[in-house]
Amino acid sequence: MIEKLFVAGVDVFRINMSHTSHALLAELHRHIRNVESKLNRPIGILADLQGPKIRIGTFKDKEVQIKAGDKFAFDTDATPGDSKRVHLPHPEIFASVKVGDFLLLNDGRLRVEIAGVSPDRIETVIIFGGTLSNRKGVNLPNTLLPIAALTEKDRADLEAAASIGVDWIALSFVQRPEDVSEARELIAGRAGVMAKIEKPSALLCLDDILKVSDGIMVARGDLGVELPLETVPARQKQLTRAARRAGKPVVVATQMLESMIVEPVPTRAEVSDVATAVYEGADAIMLSAESAAGAWPEKAVATMDKIALSAEGDSFYRGIMNAQRNDPQPTTADAISTAARSISETLDVAAIVSYTESGSTAMRVARERPNVPIITLTPIPATARRLALAWGQHCVLTPNANDLEHMIETACQFASSEGFAEEGQRIIITVGVPLGSPGSTNMLRIAQVGKKKTPAV
Repeated sequence: MIEKLFVAGVDVFRINMSHTSHALLAELHRHIRNVESKLNRPIGILADLQGPKIRIGTFKDKEVQIKAGDKFAFDTDATPGDSKRVHLPHPEIFASVKVGDFLLLNDGRLRVEIAGVSPDRIETVIIFGGTLSNRKGVNLPNTLLPIAALTEKDRADLEAAASIGVDWIALSFVQRPEDVSEARELIAGRAGVMAKIEKPSALLCLDDILKVSDGIMVARGDLGVELPLETVPARQKQLTRAARRAGKPVVVATQMLESMIVEPVPTRAEVSDVATAVYEGADAIMLSAESAAGAWPEKAVATMDKIALSAEGDSFYRGIMNAQRNDPQPTTADAISTAARSISETLDVAAIVSYTESGSTAMRVARERPNVPIITLTPIPATARRLALAWGQHCVLTPNANDLEHMIETACQFASSEGFAEEGQRIIITVGVPLGSPGSTNMLRIAQVGKKKTPAV
């Protein structure tokens, strides 16, 4: 099934560490790498950490009914609760909340407003009632909690994932840039760091979080619980555009084709939602239960792939990308990437071929959203796998070129053999000179496939 999903359109496989043991992680990693080897195509693997889970205690009768307008308390008493109170085993919450804050229970289905706070008790008034059962989750949309984004389980999972060679690690419950910096220090360059934006507090310091992240995920599930639902589309746009400005990949996730968990076709609204993420400039769109536990995993992936291809092939897409284009940063890599995109629009070129070791130049080319394919050549498997998440990348593993002429010849050969250019068509090549120096992209070349002489730019 992993092979079928990849052929259907998957570029990166997400492994949810909330439901995955270290043994199963290693097994899944092995299966994916076997498919990668068989098909000779780099495949990305993302380990998604669980993050801290804030939950209430238990009830005498397993569940209670709470009604709007009634009073309900959360306290430090571990005794099973009733319709008037329940244990909240998180002392840091009692020290952080204030009167007027809200608590959301059971994925936001129940809502209470805080009317009084003491060191061992929180008095609330029920706004939206319903059934409340054992160990349901608690969200605090108005409160910045003094809780680290990494639990002991997360630290163990992070080390297990990084040590076997996953390509991305997604960090849950990010509230501040320090949360990402802590994870980055533990990862120590072994994987890319993706900050999941699911807390309103993260939106307040988004630019700082982006600076220390390698990418972000628009985690619309928890974000939609903690924010008013009607504001989530605007926040999605804000996050997508901020990531594109920074030149870092952004993933849009949660409930994209939710009905395909059980149905073989999505709703028209879901198709529109997926297309909207593509039109907005997302690097990746993510399936969750649709492919992990649904009845139609291969069909869900193929459907999402077709929606993305259709949206990017539409004339409106190019206009939107051009309208949202950001000014290049004053770096050589940005200048070269911007020039490559500009030349591709002026000349009839088949592709942009980018040589990279670190992957940074390929990311800058992707930021420009050129109207031709990006072929990224790298000698480093980890770079090719990590770039699988970025927009428009077709990564190919190749040894370092011996000299400039060999590099040009190799670029033309791969542009042809990978099906992007025919003999006589021109391609744009970006590379760093001297060859093999990471982060040194400083040259742009126009070459003609099947021709030996090439004009330099």
